[in-house]
Amino acid sequence: MNTGITHVSRIHFTTAKAGRQRIANGEASAAPPPPPRVPRVARLMALAIHFDGLICKGIVRDYADLARLGGVTRARVTQIMNLLNLAPEIQEEILFLPGALRGRAAVTERELRKVVAEVDWQSQQRIGGFLAYGPGER
Repeated sequence: MNTGITHVSRIHFTTAKAGRQRIANGEASAAPPPPPRVPRVARLMALAIHFDGLICKGIVRDYADLARLGGVTRARVTQIMNLLNLAPEIQEEILFLPGALRGRAAVTERELRKVVAEVDWQSQQRIGGFLAYGPGER
């Protein structure tokens, strides 16, 4: 009669460099959930503020220099810089928009273009009243 030895242990798979799968002993540890993404429009608002600082300090000359350095068109730099024409309260609200783990952004830069086109800050706040709401709440 042939009797063998049986060894039972728990294993799990982990991902190593270049996506390789590795076997590891023990139970898999619960990975913390990823942090929420900073909304794109908030990053663009911060970028516009940063670009404005570069121009004020004389580090770059104009929007054309920014476009050249960033590898984008001058029109795109203008769209981003137009965010600075928003009322300060709206700018602050954009910078502190809550992040999302997935799904559609609460506010997009394209949606803000019609708000930016308005010169009067009170009119901007009336038009941009949707900023106080999250996705699906408009």
